[in-house]
Amino acid sequence: MPVSSRTEKRPVHPWPGTLPVPDDGRIVVGITTAGGTNRELARKQTRLAVRQLLGELLDLPPDDIELKSAAGQAPHIVLTTNGATRNVGLSISHEAGLSLAAINLHGKVGVDLMQVQEVPDWEMVARDYLGAAIADELARVSPERRAKVFAKAWTAREASLKCQGLQLTEWMPSPPFQVVPCRSFELALQEGVVGTLVIPA
Repeated sequence: MPVSSRTEKRPVHPWPGTLPVPDDGRIVVGITTAGGTNRELARKQTRLAVRQLLGELLDLPPDDIELKSAAGQAPHIVLTTNGATRNVGLSISHEAGLSLAAINLHGKVGVDLMQVQEVPDWEMVARDYLGAAIADELARVSPERRAKVFAKAWTAREASLKCQGLQLTEWMPSPPFQVVPCRSFELALQEGVVGTLVIPA
């Protein structure tokens, strides 16, 4: 995915707060978490927030909203209404002090978040994980812009893989799996962080 292909930004709604009813069944929320690098605490805060906000949006008691995950697999939400259950797409990403949760009531979703910072070995990392085309494009970007452009490319790759239920692997020109067509959106976030939302096309 070219790093310059995304122009439309999707909003990130702060939580706790008043949330709009998502007319397309998709919403991204930002949860302020404890500073530092305690990811386990951030995970707990984010999972609690997801249950609370879904309960508010769908008028369901929290006990009817279950977050499930298994090692190596993306988490998902199981809703129980009138004795029937259904799966809801969920993707979560963490940075120090901020977590994102993307919810898709109608299918899969991927989200990724990254602080904009210099990556000393950016060229090798880009070639190994983003592919030669993006590495070459990054090489043409001015040094003062490169960190942000790298973060956009990285979050686009991670969010796309999450949407397809895949883990990050080294770049392969012809992946040994079927690539599902997706749409990618940059997220409207504060300066210094970049995020990408990916949904099925």
